Order: sequence, then structure tokens, then C-alpha cells
Amino acid sequence: MIPIYHWNSQEIRDYLKKVCSRGLETPAEVEEAVARIIASVRQGGDDALLELTNEFDGVRLESLRINPVEIRSLAARTDPELRKIIRRAKENIRSFHQRQLERSWEFEAEEGVRLGQRIRPLQSVGLYIPGGKAAYPSTILMNALPAQIAGVSRIVVATPYQQFHQNPVLAAVLEDLNLTEVYGVGGAQAVAALAYGTVTIPKVDKIVGPGNIYVTTAKRQVFGIVDINMIAGPTEVMVIADDSVDPDFVAADLLAQAEHDEDACSIAVTLSKDFAYSIQNRVAYLIRNVKREKIIRKSLKNYGSLLIAANWEEAAEAVNTLAPEHLELLMRNPEPFSEKIHSAGAIFFGPYSCEAVGDYFAGPNHVLPTSGTARFASPLGVYDFLKRTSLIKYSQPALQKNRALIEAFALAENLDAHAQSVRVRFKPE
Repeated sequence: MIPIYHWNSQEIRDYLKKVCSRGLETPAEVEEAVARIIASVRQGGDDALLELTNEFDGVRLESLRINPVEIRSLAARTDPELRKIIRRAKENIRSFHQRQLERSWEFEAEEGVRLGQRIRPLQSVGLYIPGGKAAYPSTILMNALPAQIAGVSRIVVATPYQQFHQNPVLAAVLEDLNLTEVYGVGGAQAVAALAYGTVTIPKVDKIVGPGNIYVTTAKRQVFGIVDINMIAGPTEVMVIADDSVDPDFVAADLLAQAEHDEDACSIAVTLSKDFAYSIQNRVAYLIRNVKREKIIRKSLKNYGSLLIAANWEEAAEAVNTLAPEHLELLMRNPEPFSEKIHSAGAIFFGPYSCEAVGDYFAGPNHVLPTSGTARFASPLGVYDFLKRTSLIKYSQPALQKNRALIEAFALAENLDAHAQSVRVRFKPE
């Protein structure tokens, strides 16, 4: 069910090629369909959104906006104990992200010269909440709280109308976060509306939140008109395990990742062939306890693996090659090994720091770079909702002191008008 490979074998090269290609290419028919949807919304505005919602979701809306009274009524159906848990998680997430807040600064570079950077929040952000196979209230927390801490004044929510009404917990989270501008629109058409604006839905500056291939493709196509947080690929975990850990821990964590969808990737790395077989056996046993068994089996068959490395240097090479979204170090002493890692979205230390802790409760953001993009990208954070403006303040004496250098630099680039713009400030009396 989950294959075993040796690192640095021919088999592993073929496997890595398959794993690393997940989600990289969008079928031409999807690109074309999304482009048509975006064009329709740009031209038709609200009327196009209503037509597309009826076409794709089978819902005839009287209004695009979901009334705040409707949100409160739906939220009231949520289990009170679950709401307490969500609020506790919210405070953990808020506490972590408050430490990411940046401040404006200035300094005196030389006499008469002050330089600095002004930090301001984005003015508006669109949060997409997907419908589909499952409801993810944790994703609302992870996307909305950093934006609120940054000081974004307008956070707009778009979500498929029908699925939203089937999941009252989503409404409960929106109510707890005081998010009231909510629209019952999903898919690529929601992304188009957020990017270009309609009469009912004013455009935003940035779009965040997960979605299916149509939503992801739409985000890619509107990038530049608005900012986006990332192009998320299928989710993944790598578990580095030594024989000090219970193989059930490793097996359970592989299953937890695989249940997201058929393209999820679950990998364990160990130095022991016998331990790899133990994990394989426990996967086969524990899978009988889960509801999404068919999805997990397909995920593990297509993209799962147990890798046997010759030593910990090879294990680190495997991690840095894949740059995984989630990295679990289920080891006696994980700290030294972690120093070998330069590319991972989030690192979980020790056998009791399972990924589920980070997904729901610990506080760090669970919106992480996927598909190897941890080589250059970072988790979602408050910094994603801030913009920076450079500040330059020169007095006349300071410019006089440096004018010859600036003019010479401009002339070296054959930009004599630049040089003139300095020179003209020092006309002879």
C-alpha cells in the first residue's frame, strides 16, 4: 500500500519526479474555462455572478451578500463546546502572530539626511473559503487573524452559498472574528469579483485562502491586478523517525496527511529497513480506523513512501531536496538534525509535536509553502498584510554635499535629465 525505497536509488529518482510534478501544470481546458469566467465577471458584474452561481452551484441567489443576521442565526447552531475550543485556538494564533507585527522606523544617515521605512496595512483583503469535501474553520482563523493584527480595515469573505449554509461552524468563526462582509459566491467567479470588483462587491488589494484547481488558477490569472498569498499545491508531510519512536506515531501522522486528498504526499524517512517495515505494517492496521480510507489508500499508493537513508546526512539531503510543507522530527534529539535543514515550511520537534497540533491549536500559521516552494517562500503571516514605503529626507546642504556624485552616476547611465534635476536646484545667484 505504501512503498519502501532506498534513497539515492534509480527508483527514488522516478518517485521524486512524480512527487515534485504534482500540481505544477494546469490543464489547458481549465486555464481557458477560468479565463472565460473572469472575462464574464469583468463584463457582466453582478448579473454574471448570479448566472454563474446558478450554473455551477445550482443556486438562484436574490442577493450576493449574506446578511449578518443570517450569519448569527447559522452560528447559533454550532456546538457550544466546539466554539470554546475554537476560541482557545484563536487566542493561541493571535498571541503568536502579534509578535510578527512590524513598526515604522527612521535613522539619521548623515547630517541633513534622514532615511526610513513606513509600515502600513493593506486597506482591503479578500478571504476565500472553499466548499467541497470538508469545512475548514481553522483556515479562516489562520488567514483572517494575521490580517486583523496587521490592521487591515476591510476583510471581505467569499464562499459558496450552499456549502456555507451546510457548515454552521464557519459562520461561528466569522461571528467570533466580527467578519460581516460575506458574499455567497464561490469558484473562479468569486476570485474575479474580488480582483476586479462589481457594483455589490468592491475590489480588494489582496486575495488569500485555499481552493480547488479553478480557484487556484483564477488567483494565478488575476495576480498583478491584485496580490495573492501563494499558489498552493497539494499538501505534504515528511516524517524523520528513528527507532526510539513508536511506529504507530509515524503511521498515524502519514495517514493524517493522506486524508486531505488523493494528491497529498506522505513520506517517512528512517535509517532502518526493519523500522520501515514496522511503519508499513502499522499503516495497514491503523487505516482501518479512519473514515476517508479510500482517499488515503489512493494518496499513499500514488505519492506516499517510506525512504531508507544510509545515514542522517542522507536523510537531511532528502528533506532539503523536497523542501516539504510539514517536517516532523520524531527523534531522540531532533535539535541537531534540524540545523541541517534549510528548506521546510514548518518543523515539528519530537514525538509529541504532531502536525495536528500545528494545524489547529499551537499558534503558528498552517498556511505553508507547498510543492518545494519552501526553498524561497514562508508561512502566511502578519507581514503578508503589510506594505512598506521608503522615506528619503535630504536637506539643501546634504544634497549640495553629494550632488556631484549623484550627477556623475546619472550621466554614467546616459540619463542627463536625472542629472539636471539635481543641478537645477543650485542655480547661480
